[in-house]
Amino acid sequence: MNPRVLLGINIDHIATLREARGTRYPDPVQAAMVAEEAGADGITIHPREDRRHIQDRDVLLLKEVLQTKMNLEMAVTEAMLEFAEKVQPECVCLVPEKREELTTEGGLDVEGQEARVANACERLARLGSEVSLFIDPDPAQIDAAARCGAPVIELHTGEYAEAVGAEAAEVAFNVLVDAVTYARKKGLIVNAGHGLNYHNTERVAAIPGINELNIGHAVIARAVFCGLKEAVRDMASILDRARGRA
Repeated sequence: MNPRVLLGINIDHIATLREARGTRYPDPVQAAMVAEEAGADGITIHPREDRRHIQDRDVLLLKEVLQTKMNLEMAVTEAMLEFAEKVQPECVCLVPEKREELTTEGGLDVEGQEARVANACERLARLGSEVSLFIDPDPAQIDAAARCGAPVIELHTGEYAEAVGAEAAEVAFNVLVDAVTYARKKGLIVNAGHGLNYHNTERVAAIPGINELNIGHAVIARAVFCGLKEAVRDMASILDRARGRA
């Protein structure tokens, strides 16, 4: 386990802004370099099958210039597996994907497609990529992830982040805590993400056993007002404070 919680910055929304006008700017590659300089431990990107934001060229350029690591989020499809084999990213996170969704909704149903996911994990491991599975904080899904041979899981924090009212948030948070404890006993590395922002992240980062948080939308939104470097530094300081390092 790392002595501190690692911070992965998702830069998809930089590309979303670029694609809205079909321009060459803002450049997600430049954003990645700024985020690294500000303290990000890795850069997360999700080239969707319809390429609505991150493009293949972005991925290939990032592979050449990143000083930290690339975390390539991708659907479990043959086309994306072949693309990953071309890119050979340091990390791959397998996620569910629907064409009509605005962002990833819910975790990957590993239990329901175990053979397919296990095959993907094996192919990606042969590349030397660290494979993680983006799943709901559900013991059955954690068990399935372990059986597939993935060394890492990323817990979907959406239910906690979107909870309405203190009681619902507390219930969802306790589910996360239990899931982290259960997964760690299984020998899995535990990351987390989805819907985390400057108000709800510290509590998740303080959960014993959390290795890394991947955060995108909140950081990019804050950057509109204060700049990307400051937005990343602010989030990094929250993670440090959660482990008593600030």
